[in-house]
Amino acid sequence: MSQNKNALIRYKTIDKCLQNKYRQWTLEDLIECCSEALFEYEGRQNPISKRTIQMDIQLMRSEKLGYNAPIVVYDKKYYKYEDEDFTITDIPLTETDMNVLTETVSMLKQFKDFSLFNDVSDILQRLEDKIYAEKSHTKPVIYLDKNEKLKGLHYLDEIYQAIIKKMVLIITYKSFKSREETKFHFHPFILKEFNNRWFLIGKKKESQPITNLALDRIISIDYEFTLPYLEEDFDADAYYKDVIGVTVNSGLKARRIEVWVDASNAPYVITKPLHTSQRIIKENEDGSIILNLFVIPNYEMERLLLGFGNCMEILKPEGLRNRMKKVLQDALLRYDSENSNELNA
Repeated sequence: MSQNKNALIRYKTIDKCLQNKYRQWTLEDLIECCSEALFEYEGRQNPISKRTIQMDIQLMRSEKLGYNAPIVVYDKKYYKYEDEDFTITDIPLTETDMNVLTETVSMLKQFKDFSLFNDVSDILQRLEDKIYAEKSHTKPVIYLDKNEKLKGLHYLDEIYQAIIKKMVLIITYKSFKSREETKFHFHPFILKEFNNRWFLIGKKKESQPITNLALDRIISIDYEFTLPYLEEDFDADAYYKDVIGVTVNSGLKARRIEVWVDASNAPYVITKPLHTSQRIIKENEDGSIILNLFVIPNYEMERLLLGFGNCMEILKPEGLRNRMKKVLQDALLRYDSENSNELNA
């Protein structure tokens, strides 16, 4: 259990004690009550030190938590609220608090396709009502990039539940390259989002490599209850450590890629690295830079680099440089006047 939650339980317990003005509260009494509360709520039996409760009281008195609790000591050993009607549960929200809560509610509501957020939907609604009751309606100032028309989003929760419950799926799927749809068993490991698209990561069989399926290419989902789920210790952080995107080309190892970036785009690439492995190896006098990436080449990486157009040049390795050069040459041919006229004829 996190220390923050334990501390919150202690604060609320101290507050409850001090609201009872018909009893005198020593430091030992507060320690005993906090210990009982932690055992009741968290099953924690570890003793609470006198220093811990003293620090809690100091924090409750301060502005750090926003409580400013008027806790005083009388007769040199008893604690009470100087204001008998005070309670930390009735602290008014500041305007900054209201703005933060408004934006938080707005962002959480965008994850409506997951049932785990359904559990807090009523809480969000009550919180939203509370905020708007105390504050005039304002438009959100934080917008997440999203595509409401993206296909396959309605599968998000169904797949999420299958992963949590370790269920084998029967997926009917049609990739962009296939003429016909196919049906197969699939053991789902994780859901991954990249570039505003969702992917399901898992295996068809134990002997086969890990596969990613785009949710917008899934035709239907069913369940296979007779087939045991493939228990595999899948480490997503390690698996995607050396790639950009979702495609991990099995058999390939990460390699060093040397890239030149012009002066106008260098600040963007420096402040938003293309990959966590990015290292600047040279800063040129004209403001351009040369950097290294240590990644496994894949389709997503090439599309990212090509998106910079003439502002970026692949220097090494030679094979990748030549492949990118051919893509750009083919793109230039699309804009050739004669070819354009034939296409528009």
